[in-house]
Amino acid sequence: MDWALPPNYSTHGVVIDQLFWIIFWLTAAAFVLVEGGLLWFIFKYRSREGQKAHYTHGSNKLEVIWTAIPVLVFAVLGAYSGTKWAEIKNASGFPPDALQFQVVGKQFEWNITYPGIDRQLGTADDFTVLNQFHFPVNEDIVVNLESEDVIHSFFIPELRVKSDAVPGMVIPVWFDSRQAGEFQIACAELCGLGHYRMRASVTVHETADYEAWLASQATAQ
Repeated sequence: MDWALPPNYSTHGVVIDQLFWIIFWLTAAAFVLVEGGLLWFIFKYRSREGQKAHYTHGSNKLEVIWTAIPVLVFAVLGAYSGTKWAEIKNASGFPPDALQFQVVGKQFEWNITYPGIDRQLGTADDFTVLNQFHFPVNEDIVVNLESEDVIHSFFIPELRVKSDAVPGMVIPVWFDSRQAGEFQIACAELCGLGHYRMRASVTVHETADYEAWLASQATAQ
């Protein structure tokens, strides 16, 4: 449903979208049942001339049922989503050959440090680019997320990536893109007066194009 969510181009996004719609429809069903019951009670037990109010204690059986059903739903959702979340967020399970980047949030910009031609982050040929994130399509990407000042939130909707950048912490984030294209990093955490303009471009290249861009940046350093 593109009218409700932006298109998904990531592998993990399939599961994330499934969870979103499961929770959405469960919530919608609960809303209709509760509000429908409320309207029915308002109509059925409305004040009418000549009719006395009647006190009723209720039903213990019904109370157990309508308590047990949400508990069961939440337990199943929690177990399922917890398993999927662990697959996505567990740093020990990240692909060992993933291409790594360092992303530092700062009022009000994103600083992206790239591995050079050796594809190893933390070596002499690393370089940093302001507000431009380039990476190849169909490749596992790990971002080591940091903040220089306050809490920011690294958010690329089309890739279903959203993670807080917390001062004093390095938070790894794993994702990919199955399609080349132009996207945008937004800060999804209110981080100060310039929060509205804290954005960066995202360019997902075909592999050969990324290598050419990387070589051009290495030459320019």
